Amino acid sequence: MKEINILIVEDESIVAMEIESYITKLGYNVIDICSNADDAFTITETYSVDIILMDICIKGALDGIQTAKKIKEKNPRIEIIFLTAHLDDYNVDRAIKLNPTAYLSKPFNREELRVFLKIAIRKLNQNIHPIEIDPNHILLDYEFSYDLETSTLYCCSEIIHLTKKESALLELFISAKNNIVDFYTIENAIWPDKESNSNTIRTLVKRLRQKLKHKFIETVSSRGYRFIRDIH
Repeated sequence: MKEINILIVEDESIVAMEIESYITKLGYNVIDICSNADDAFTITETYSVDIILMDICIKGALDGIQTAKKIKEKNPRIEIIFLTAHLDDYNVDRAIKLNPTAYLSKPFNREELRVFLKIAIRKLNQNIHPIEIDPNHILLDYEFSYDLETSTLYCCSEIIHLTKKESALLELFISAKNNIVDFYTIENAIWPDKESNSNTIRTLVKRLRQKLKHKFIETVSSRGYRFIRDIH
């Protein structure tokens, strides 16, 4: 597998070193650390950079969003993860136009960073090998996806929290591949050691439906449910 090269653009040296230490332990290669646009331009023009962790408030005339925009104009395949201590609509709107992998508010959760690095790598692999699909990361439609390995649901780049039973139900629906999942199958898969009733099942399905914005789950009268994906 190709080594993933990551550039950290962060004007707080302690924060930059902490990020470097963490992502190095994850097995990624930090190709360099810098704190301004000019150095970022030089590094991306000199080395093969796959992912940039870009602080929005950096030193110099250009901020992180302006810097990322210029870099993406020359190398659109580079994935951007924005970092910021100040989450505001103005910068979010500017950042969204660049289609970043994520927009993390500092101090961010390390697990979130790990997950979004994984998403960035998946996007890189799709750009290089568009036919290859990670069997553990399931696209439900152009908004939702689900990672079987981590039991994580995403809406765009946002993690949607699921309970263990909601995750188990979603995985059951996905594995059924558009076939009807009857009440008996749901009961035995989700509550194998105790009895449940139809109201309990309906409540669980309702909660999952709400988190999926009422997409995908179709009720089949007197039989169960069918999970319809918009991408196959």
